[in-house]
Amino acid sequence: MTTIGIIGAGNIGSAFAKALARNGIPAMIANSRGPESLFSLVREMAPHISAVSIEAAAQADIVLVAVPWSKLPAALSGLPPWNGRIIIDANNPIEAPLFKPAELNGRLSTEIFTDLVPGARVVKAFNHLLANLLSVDPHSEGGERVLFYSGDDAEAKAEVAALIKKLGFAGIDLGAIAVGGRLTQFPGGPLPAINFVKFV
Repeated sequence: MTTIGIIGAGNIGSAFAKALARNGIPAMIANSRGPESLFSLVREMAPHISAVSIEAAAQADIVLVAVPWSKLPAALSGLPPWNGRIIIDANNPIEAPLFKPAELNGRLSTEIFTDLVPGARVVKAFNHLLANLLSVDPHSEGGERVLFYSGDDAEAKAEVAALIKKLGFAGIDLGAIAVGGRLTQFPGGPLPAINFVKFV
């Protein structure tokens, strides 16, 4: 069985965990403050979600990372080799309270993120929807809420696409990171924060 880890227990990480729990999919969630700080969060998602250390969450087959942009290097430093495992980049280069865009020097945020997880197969996903839309039932207006994803490894994208489908969303492949990463990057891309619904 594929294991799932979540690094970051803020709005997006928690919403992803709730979506997994709603569908009976087990996962581990971690933050910088330690498992004890997540007691109340995991209690409402029992028995599917467990609180662990960042090191433990990082060992999963698929790891979603959703951490404030400035804290990403610290959160991902010192972890064991990724060895081709799938890492979902759910980050945006902006953070509270000022919401001032980070300086990316002409690069895409996912390109910078990829440098922090050498050896991983990175898929960009789960960053463009508002957390409250990610955590609730994706069946909406007679269709399925859309989740965009992109990546440079076809096999990794296929696994993330299968997970998106299990969660009840309509996954749409935007192609390579150079294309999809630009379209869904917030701020700057045209697709974030829009509630698209696919009618089957």
